Amino acid sequence: MTMTAILLVSLAVGLGAAAPARAASPPDVASLLASRCRQWASTPDNPWALAHGLALDGRDFRTRDGQPAADALIARYLRRTPPPSTSPAAAQRLYFDTRTANGTPVEPHPALQLKGLLHAGYPVRHRFNASWGPVMVQALVKQLQLDFRPSLGASPEGAWALDALSLALEPGATFRNSEGMTVHIDAVMRDALARLEAAQAELAVAMREGKPQVPKRKQGIYAHPCGGLHYFQAVAGWARHASVRKAWRKRLDAQVDVLLYRLDSEGRQYEAALVNAPFAHRLPLLVQMLKFQGHLLETLGRYRDDTGWRPTKAQQQTVERARTALEHTVRRLDAGGAFDGWQALAERQPQLALDLLGDTCHAAHGEALWRTPAVSAPAARVPAR
Repeated sequence: MTMTAILLVSLAVGLGAAAPARAASPPDVASLLASRCRQWASTPDNPWALAHGLALDGRDFRTRDGQPAADALIARYLRRTPPPSTSPAAAQRLYFDTRTANGTPVEPHPALQLKGLLHAGYPVRHRFNASWGPVMVQALVKQLQLDFRPSLGASPEGAWALDALSLALEPGATFRNSEGMTVHIDAVMRDALARLEAAQAELAVAMREGKPQVPKRKQGIYAHPCGGLHYFQAVAGWARHASVRKAWRKRLDAQVDVLLYRLDSEGRQYEAALVNAPFAHRLPLLVQMLKFQGHLLETLGRYRDDTGWRPTKAQQQTVERARTALEHTVRRLDAGGAFDGWQALAERQPQLALDLLGDTCHAAHGEALWRTPAVSAPAARVPAR
């Protein structure tokens, strides 16, 4: 019997009803998530993993040989297109490959790595050593600005680029892309907020009408990677600026209510799918649950820290139910050996293993954000200029 089959057999235990509502996750679940993230994500040969370790620990995250993870990312994986000998050095283009030669993701979404560096707290003037010499974070920001097109901001794939721009720029800023177009960051982010509202409109209507759930059919927000939660983070993160908070507060709070509604709407569907799914689909379903619950907690925690949002008593209770749901999912996965059999899973189902790795890191981060008291004022780590 293969390791995947063993995992599936043992995962049959504990696939019953949803967890009862109770207090926040006990420390052992939080520790399990964090320890597995750090263990799996610390290999310098896996840039996808390194990026997710940064998502948990920021600048403190290191490879297993002790090197800062961000240093390894830049030294090993940043590329440049050398300019012709007659062109100025400024003509070179900086980029990350989408994947490595063996298929490991490097930057499957535009600006994923830059967003990770900025959110980890690296200032734009920080200097890394690329394979050809020093390069500043500002150079990566400049490259994103040159590459940016309105179509990217309108795309589900644009979440990381929007997040990176919002971390690097201030309200009122403009830049020119490589086509000579002047881009106004305020307009870009206003359009993104409107798109978020449109993408969640069906859920908002169902919430107001008291419907128990909205079926997921890859419509609206469900057409986005990770259920649109990275897009939500990118849009809401712009409200770390006081002028934006003042203008957007009511609209963003309405979207937070929709996000909280999604906990039960999607949770019911996952539980029903587990009951009815073919046996071989249960492990992927549990990983999808880990993805949703972990990203949800991370998104709500970022919104709180970016904007000073203070959950009402009812909202805080929903957050605690999300933590309990995450705990139950982690215990199901752990009981089935998923956290101890990752390497074997990676050899047989590499994409599922990558999903489990990334989602474990996001879940660890989401849980960590809610283990501490809510802040009373925005406390996002905006990179120093």
